[in-house]
Amino acid sequence: MATWQEIEKDAPEFAERVRGVFGSGTNKTIATLRADGSPRISASELEFTDTDVTLGMMGGSLKLRDVRRDNRIAVHSPTIEPPEDGAWAGDAKMAGRLVEVPAPPDSPHVGAGFFRIDITEVALTYLGDPADHLVIESWHPGHGHRRRTRT
Repeated sequence: MATWQEIEKDAPEFAERVRGVFGSGTNKTIATLRADGSPRISASELEFTDTDVTLGMMGGSLKLRDVRRDNRIAVHSPTIEPPEDGAWAGDAKMAGRLVEVPAPPDSPHVGAGFFRIDITEVALTYLGDPADHLVIESWHPGHGHRRRTRT
């Protein structure tokens, strides 16, 4: 697993593009695992710090119960319709395990959960130039950055 800082050091241009796509809107989609192992998707916000990707969850929420039982998650960037001019930044995905961290000292959210993501994978998918193929870039601990295309 890796921190965001490790990804930025290893593949700075890739990390900058991923961060930009995640920053294109407020609500990301997070996938957690229910007690029976089936997936649950929910809206969530996240933040990129100098070292980590962090997020919080409201106390008593189902997704908070999910991650305290099984900390594996996946997060998808906001879904933005591609503009007609074809200048689509793409979509980004991240997976890993949540690690609970102390609440910020000024947090008014009693019972909330605060986490950083130990990252196991990051992916960015976008249209190539010309826009007749997909470009899939990814980063995995131990393998680093990869770029592939699909027609």
